[in-house]
Amino acid sequence: MKLFTPLTVGTMELPNRLVMAPMSRVRADRNGVPTDIMVEHYRQRASLGLIVTDGIYPSFPGQGNALMPGLVTEEHVAGWKRVTDAVHEAGGRIVAQLMHSGRVAHENINGGRQVQAPSAIAVEGMAHTYEGKAPYPVPHALTEAELPGVVQDFVSAAQNAMKAGFDGVELHGANGYLLQEFLSPVSNTRTDNYGGSPENRARMVIETFRAVAEAVGAEHTAIRISPEHNIQGVLETDRADVTATYTALVDGIADLKSAYLSILHKDPADELIQDLRHRFGGPVLMNTGFGTVTSREDAIMLLEEDLADAAVVGRPVIANPDLARRWQENLPLNEIDQATVYTDGAAGYTDYPMLEPVS
Repeated sequence: MKLFTPLTVGTMELPNRLVMAPMSRVRADRNGVPTDIMVEHYRQRASLGLIVTDGIYPSFPGQGNALMPGLVTEEHVAGWKRVTDAVHEAGGRIVAQLMHSGRVAHENINGGRQVQAPSAIAVEGMAHTYEGKAPYPVPHALTEAELPGVVQDFVSAAQNAMKAGFDGVELHGANGYLLQEFLSPVSNTRTDNYGGSPENRARMVIETFRAVAEAVGAEHTAIRISPEHNIQGVLETDRADVTATYTALVDGIADLKSAYLSILHKDPADELIQDLRHRFGGPVLMNTGFGTVTSREDAIMLLEEDLADAAVVGRPVIANPDLARRWQENLPLNEIDQATVYTDGAAGYTDYPMLEPVS
């Protein structure tokens, strides 16, 4: 089965095409430093072809979740170095997902800092802060003069990721966070060079990606996108506009021959998604979304029908650290305990049983 064959991604040789999806499991300490249980959690999953970390904030204003990890300080770098060392010693490969939460943040989470976004439009709903639930604030609309500083935050975090021993970085351009907020005409109502047309709305993402690629090498740089995911108020409902926006984005980075493009979309066979894949021209990792849990059969089909180069999987990996072996040998799976997915301890994080080693 193609799912269990090697794949070259950037400088990495993946032994299989199963990728651990980036998930916000909120297990860092209050300072954003990875904890002992995070070291163990990632080490346990080293047999997957590739691990993508939790979303990591590249700047303090970008912290959107309580107990979210960062890559800003030397303490962050040292904490993540423990993680990457453990994964590499277990034979794995790991990339850091850099996630600026944009308007999906709150001053009670990010240390009292101003929440940033493309436009001064609050996201609906309640933030889970350290003091309980609170409405999301109206964010500060970043000025054109401030945008290079935000780009530099991503660059600095990417450089910190490489210092920490990561095999690469993945920019989070999906799920309603800052970079996707620039892409959508609903969350981006700017009238300057970064708003209006699809090409202008894609500009910030392209500039950020190219700056990171220049700083750490395109072979170590990737991006995750989620066209039409319509989450957290970032709506993309006009197919013509979506096509123009994401075509501009992919065309704006394809020449770099970067590590990979990761796409979250409910229909991997969709004409737009496959067109973006071919425009990118390099490895494309596919995640079929949150609506249904990806099954072994789904992942196998994705590769056998040549809809992607690797399958990105979330919930089965949470409950099954050794998912690669279980799926390759078609063995029973542990059931996920949904109640412990977002708690802050070892339960539901490092205590899922693994199969006995083959004697």
